[in-house]
Amino acid sequence: MSEQQGLKIDEAWASNKPFNFFGPCSAESPDQLRDTAKGIWEQLGSAFIFRAGVWKPRTRPNSFEGAGIAALPWLKEVKDEFGFKISTEVANAQHVEHCLKNEVDVLWIGARTTVSPFAVQEIAEALKGANVSVFVKNPIHADLSLWMGALERINKAGITKLGAIHRGFHMLDSAPYRNLPIWKLAMELKQTFDNLPIVCDASHISGKPTLIPHVVQKSLDLNMDGLMIETHCQPQLALSDAKQQITPKELFDLLTHVEVRQSTTNNQEFVSKMEELRTMIDAIDDKALDLVARRMNLVQEIGNYKKDNKVTIFQVERWRKVLERSTAKGHDLGLSQEFIKSLFDAVHHESIRQQNSVMNPDLKRHKEV
Repeated sequence: MSEQQGLKIDEAWASNKPFNFFGPCSAESPDQLRDTAKGIWEQLGSAFIFRAGVWKPRTRPNSFEGAGIAALPWLKEVKDEFGFKISTEVANAQHVEHCLKNEVDVLWIGARTTVSPFAVQEIAEALKGANVSVFVKNPIHADLSLWMGALERINKAGITKLGAIHRGFHMLDSAPYRNLPIWKLAMELKQTFDNLPIVCDASHISGKPTLIPHVVQKSLDLNMDGLMIETHCQPQLALSDAKQQITPKELFDLLTHVEVRQSTTNNQEFVSKMEELRTMIDAIDDKALDLVARRMNLVQEIGNYKKDNKVTIFQVERWRKVLERSTAKGHDLGLSQEFIKSLFDAVHHESIRQQNSVMNPDLKRHKEV
């Protein structure tokens, strides 16, 4: 058992990766579930977790909201026939109780539930004493604290077979994705809880089959610990999320063509070259920090001049010129506009903070947002 930042993770369980979840968005009927399970089993065997939603939290009440409790025995039949571990989404304590009674092996908490600490705590209370694996999807919006908080609540209930699912974030403009894959948030979660398995829900990020291979490859390159891909025997007839599901054969073809890379290698030439290049990067980083510190010294000097002349800190025209100049320079150097803006936004925020501390020294003790 390991403990990272307050999370206790079962190391033996966590090392048993990849955690791959394949199966339909929803359990629609016994035949649909069995046909899908059989199709995947014929292509891949049983070394994965079979997924199917039983309770579907839909935006509109007239949408298919799942078959409910009646579908749990269908999942159990699939488990008994094909030897899969089975999984479904839970959103309240009653869901947990029904799943445990029907021998569901893996539960996941959906994005709509993760946003509510009350709902997560209710689920956590119902999980106490249970020997079950639980995965927590990121909240709908890009809030890392909510994601971490949900994981911590489930962990405090005694669940040590615990993982996370990155399914992307709802944004006003997520194009070309259904949910924007803000990969850096998943990486920040991994940095905080470094023994926590993180699975990529490529279906919900993509929203359409054509993007799934790209998202899968990206997640593998980021060394994620598994995949969740919605797979249906007849996607065009699916009662929910028909546009993003693929067939068992398409799933097999996808997994066959993606490239699985290792996190390291014993090739000594590679190790030596990496050490050489990383040493060079460290030296450049040190020089960059020295330059940033010199920049901030000049910023403080400007702050003193502004204070003496009663001039405001924020100068919108100056900031616009800095951003335009830096973006153009970055473009010439092959750096993306998004990166340059993100970098200089951070530099500008710190510059404002530095000038404020010079012009308002009595406010230094107050935390700034």
